[in-house]
Amino acid sequence: MNLTIIIPLYNEQDYIIDVLEKIEQVTMPEFINSNEVILIDDCSSDNSNKIISAYIKGKSSYKLIRQDSNQGKGAAVKRGFEEGTGDVYFIQDADLELTPDDLPEMLKVMVDLNIEFVNGSRYLPGIVRPISSYKRYLANRFFTFLTSVLINAKLTDMACGHKLIHRNLVSKINLREKRFGFEAELILKALRIKRNNIAEVPVRYFPRNMGEGKKFRTSDAFRILWTIIKYGLFRKK
Repeated sequence: MNLTIIIPLYNEQDYIIDVLEKIEQVTMPEFINSNEVILIDDCSSDNSNKIISAYIKGKSSYKLIRQDSNQGKGAAVKRGFEEGTGDVYFIQDADLELTPDDLPEMLKVMVDLNIEFVNGSRYLPGIVRPISSYKRYLANRFFTFLTSVLINAKLTDMACGHKLIHRNLVSKINLREKRFGFEAELILKALRIKRNNIAEVPVRYFPRNMGEGKKFRTSDAFRILWTIIKYGLFRKK
């Protein structure tokens, strides 16, 4: 199995190298034959692109792509899907709220259960995590509950950034959302194809606030709600 790690990023000069170093330290399962890292710079205005270019120079397993304009996380991930050559895609955020250390377990679950989608969960028991924003937690729980009802499948963390998905499944999904709502769209459309094709795995979570570069805004919550209604209730393709 060949693995593509997709890292969408925007103005992450303070964290991105730490993310890449952590990925290099991860011990992949024996069934992973090769892995590549594709970084999609969503037109950063800081030194992210320069720093990454210097770090990956001479490293053939890395590929850096810069978007012509800031389009959003969903657009960046979709570009990563298009550029990736692996059998499976893993989405890794560039801010270290989620650590790549959880990737091996997600890969093992995918192979052991013979499924095409593994979703990370920041709320499943089994891992001790720092306390995070209660308002953000409640919003995510509501969105996850709504998604679960509309698709008739019990989920615990629809919005988690850690997602492992097989190329075969990606090829059947037409992703339209360019910003944060893409997580809801991806899960809704994937479960509509085959409901018992997904599992959730508990992941570590180290939340950061706005002062530390958090990109999510209150307005994004309304976009996510509309995305769930659009693809879950109205079943838009």
